[in-house]
Amino acid sequence: MPGNSIGKALVLTSFGESHGPAVGGVLDGFPANLEIDTPFIQSELDRRRPGLEFYASPRKEEDKIVIVSGIYNGRSTGAPIAFLVHNHDQLPADYDHLAGVYRPSHADFTWQQKYGIRDPRGGGRSSARETLVRVAAGAFAKIFLKTRNIEVNARVTRIGEFFVGDYRSAEYRTTECRIGEQGGKPKRASGLDDPLLVAYLEQIKSAGDTTGGEIACSITCVPAGLGEPVFDKLQADLAKAMLSINSVKGFEYGSGFGAAAMKGSEHNDRFVNENGRIKTSSNHSGGIQGGISNGEEIYFNVAFKPVATLMMEQATVNEAGDTVTLQGKGRHDVCVVPRAVVIVEAMAALVIADHLVR
Repeated sequence: MPGNSIGKALVLTSFGESHGPAVGGVLDGFPANLEIDTPFIQSELDRRRPGLEFYASPRKEEDKIVIVSGIYNGRSTGAPIAFLVHNHDQLPADYDHLAGVYRPSHADFTWQQKYGIRDPRGGGRSSARETLVRVAAGAFAKIFLKTRNIEVNARVTRIGEFFVGDYRSAEYRTTECRIGEQGGKPKRASGLDDPLLVAYLEQIKSAGDTTGGEIACSITCVPAGLGEPVFDKLQADLAKAMLSINSVKGFEYGSGFGAAAMKGSEHNDRFVNENGRIKTSSNHSGGIQGGISNGEEIYFNVAFKPVATLMMEQATVNEAGDTVTLQGKGRHDVCVVPRAVVIVEAMAALVIADHLVR
């Protein structure tokens, strides 16, 4: 099965299934002789760990990383870094009723058509549990980026009907266009602990339903010159990385879809000389021009669909083509967006680190 690796000079290869013994990865091309902060890597995994919030999957996993190779005396050796995380809280019996049924908006049908066999236990390889491999590798990438003073920061800007926090800040410049398209006054929450938002998520959970949302990401101190001008444009690699994350339905960088309503005279980023440094007076380009970083802040937005597993009855078909009623059960998120923040950061860090190594 191809398609389990990402990157060209810094290559991550991922392996494992949701209810197998472990998931893990091999990170090849990581620079040698860098001090590896293992507690930081573990703290990143803890950020996506399930079972910590009422709207997250109650699956209880410690997600403790085991580094198998590539590190000696706390420093990278230049050899492939292999790591894994053991699965402990598997309940494969929760998925017995799905063995011959195609769940709506899941990978069951497409996987069966492609391979002629599938693992119904939590989606197997297509489960979002695979994303912890990305988070671990992304933590290594962040350690490398820190040596270049590059920072990657993402945050939730929308959950369902609510815009969260200061959504008009620099990292989320295209929201106003969306508000105009929606009509009416959007609901707003001061943060993820806002009582109105909490009540909204509790109501959705009690109804057996789910919701989606959006995450904004900002990458600062990226030097000019990263990316290639044709097929390996920096924004194209970022888009591929984001769209490879489970449940992601949309990606936009810079002015994004808002650019469609602008004039060229409004959208162009003028170059200026500021104390001897050539920079742009605005940043509709999102820090990337011609597929290459220009030294300004890189920023983008990622949209997540509602979780496809519902705790309510849904009509579907089985492998024989018979119409059946599916009753959702098991352990699933009401909204994946809060746990996905660190995943977005990890994939962005891997892309930037890969281009730096190139």
